[in-house]
Amino acid sequence: MPEALLAERPVPASAAPLLSVDDLEGWYGESHVLHGVGFDVKPGEVVTLLGRNGAGKTTTLRAIIGILGRRRGSVTVKGVEAIAMPSRLIARLGVGYVPEERGIFASLTVAENLTLPPQVKPGGLTLKQIYELFPNLEERAGSQGTKLSGGEQQMLAIGRILRTGAKLLLLDEPTEGLAPVIVEQIGRTLRMLKTEGFTILLVEQNFRFAQTVADRHVVIEQGRVIDTIPNADLDANLGKLKTYLGV
Repeated sequence: MPEALLAERPVPASAAPLLSVDDLEGWYGESHVLHGVGFDVKPGEVVTLLGRNGAGKTTTLRAIIGILGRRRGSVTVKGVEAIAMPSRLIARLGVGYVPEERGIFASLTVAENLTLPPQVKPGGLTLKQIYELFPNLEERAGSQGTKLSGGEQQMLAIGRILRTGAKLLLLDEPTEGLAPVIVEQIGRTLRMLKTEGFTILLVEQNFRFAQTVADRHVVIEQGRVIDTIPNADLDANLGKLKTYLGV
């Protein structure tokens, strides 16, 4: 990215939350999977949702963005209550979502994937800025989504929401199944986006990776928040965290 975009922007300790989740309940059909989930994310923070498989992390993201069939409670973005909004209106609050399956259009080229999503807020990154962030994408600009590696698909999925102007990014397992060198590149990208003032809520199984990018870790178990661990205290709480995660 251009040097002007790399200035550090510390998060004020008193900053009001950009995202507030309170007493969030969620269902898949008749299955009640979220039981009063609550946490806040301040502007410019990176917060991870940690937990075992099936704990409710992905469901929490889906409930926030409004694609869970049934949900109840409170989700506010910049103070705006979004629990009753459809996902298209939540996106217009400046929220971008990258699902675990990435959701790119396989039959379209990289360039077409990047330019197709509508802008929901001013200030989206230009194609030039995205290509500077992900040089691989510029090299593959004319390639179809089906011909990209897993890492390139993940870069493309993130690049697409950066074009929209979204400043709150919901990322579901961005490093899953990727080679270590690509995981490192994704980590560098998330840290750079943080310095740019982006706010990121990240579902991640790899807590060692999460430790390199996050400010705080929210631990979810059986659809409930059971702990919140500041990143600075993660090593001191390693035994407890391993118990939570079953590792």
